[in-house]
Amino acid sequence: MKTLRLILGDQLNHKHSWYRSDDKDTLYFIAEMRQETDYVTHHIQKVVAFFEAMETFAGWLRARGKQVIHYRLDHSENTQALGSNIARLIHAHGIQKFEYQLPDEYRLDQQLKQLADDLSIPSEAFDSEHFLTNRDELAEFFQGKESLLMESFYRHMRRKHNILMENGEPVGGQWNFDKSNRNKWKGNPPIPHARGFRKDVRETVTRIESAGVNTFGRIDAEHFSWPTTREDCLSVLHHFCEHLLVHFGDFQDAMDPDETFLFHSRLSFAMNCKLLHPREVIDAVIYHWQQHRKSISINEVEGFVRQILGWREYMRGVYWREMPGYARSNRLHNHRELPAFYWTADTKMNCLHHAIDNSLDHAYAHHIQRLMITGNFALLTQVHPNHVDAWYLGIYIDAIEWVEITNTRGMSQFADGGLVATKPYISSGSYINKMSNYCQGCRYNVKEKLGEDACPFNSLYWNFLADKREHFQGNHRMAMMLSLLEKMDTEELKALQDRARQIIRNPDSF
Repeated sequence: MKTLRLILGDQLNHKHSWYRSDDKDTLYFIAEMRQETDYVTHHIQKVVAFFEAMETFAGWLRARGKQVIHYRLDHSENTQALGSNIARLIHAHGIQKFEYQLPDEYRLDQQLKQLADDLSIPSEAFDSEHFLTNRDELAEFFQGKESLLMESFYRHMRRKHNILMENGEPVGGQWNFDKSNRNKWKGNPPIPHARGFRKDVRETVTRIESAGVNTFGRIDAEHFSWPTTREDCLSVLHHFCEHLLVHFGDFQDAMDPDETFLFHSRLSFAMNCKLLHPREVIDAVIYHWQQHRKSISINEVEGFVRQILGWREYMRGVYWREMPGYARSNRLHNHRELPAFYWTADTKMNCLHHAIDNSLDHAYAHHIQRLMITGNFALLTQVHPNHVDAWYLGIYIDAIEWVEITNTRGMSQFADGGLVATKPYISSGSYINKMSNYCQGCRYNVKEKLGEDACPFNSLYWNFLADKREHFQGNHRMAMMLSLLEKMDTEELKALQDRARQIIRNPDSF
């Protein structure tokens, strides 16, 4: 039986069981398509990274004797849409069976289900063999429970996979060392140079531009530094273990305008396109820690493991439990537009300028920059979550909907009403000042609430609490701040709200 197997751009799993079989009658199909470049406006580096990784993966398959059809954007037979490309290949090659791996995005899952139903030949879906949970595991774990507490799921995953466990108890005597991972970085210890590759991707950039694909962001096409081969991804993993893990936990929430990556691993793209398996990443980090226990503390490794074993698997489970309705959630009824400076970094607010400029330069920002700078401002100015989703999904190299939307609507924008986060992640300028040195040299004074020189985050914070207080009544984690709000002088609160509304009406002038 002649079989056609589809490989999507985020299914580049070298260890998948498909490739261990004798499949001389199997045709593998990988395609660059306008369907995927155009459903949202992407950062140019994101499109380049996926295209480069797909090209290399196709070559890896061919080197192992597999029959591969790889459509570039400019291929004469590329219809630019998944369904019509599949239909043409089935007809042209006399295909008798269609197979695909389960997609991680709801829209593609629905498209492929419909496509399989419409075909006149048999079809079969396979697991992607990447995640440490199946789609329904989180829903089954929380069935009958009142809340989806990530910590509970994380502990379940630790026990299930026997990760950082000794004699049935967590290594170090506690499950979570998050309180040890909130240090401000003040220039020491020094940060090693990032592991870069300096690849020339001018041909890929030209192909994207010639096709008329609309992108944004910046790229140095002669010195592209993201890993797009398995070998390079393993090199980045090794670099993290050898040079960055030792201080990762301590400074994982820190921010600095002069440092792009700090002690973060830069492995999220490698995992999200499946060039690296999460278990091999976790195992490599734990093994390195075990060999260097005298110099690497438990909080460094636990903080890293929690992001992958905990948050990553948890967010995917929430996604499949809640979609498609999750994509429409807007429980706080926010409806503002995203400020134009999110696309240019042209703002006088130092923290936002640097976080966005970094993102435009590198298609990257770490989780606190996303949550407490760009996400915080979007929530405080009451931007519609649809606009926030589109920006986050487009700008970051690791953004695929299953992980982006749950972090954006859940953690960042509280649009799900508290399903993921037990409180909104908002702050005045004080938190930003505590965790970074963005406030130094800023046009605005972080210690001022009112006046032309006052940090905009300060008035926006109190205005948000006043505007949305009824949404948070009964939320014990918000009780203290609501109590302070109630005690605030009426005239002071009015002045703060007047200032905040001025910012909300015209954010691009700040």
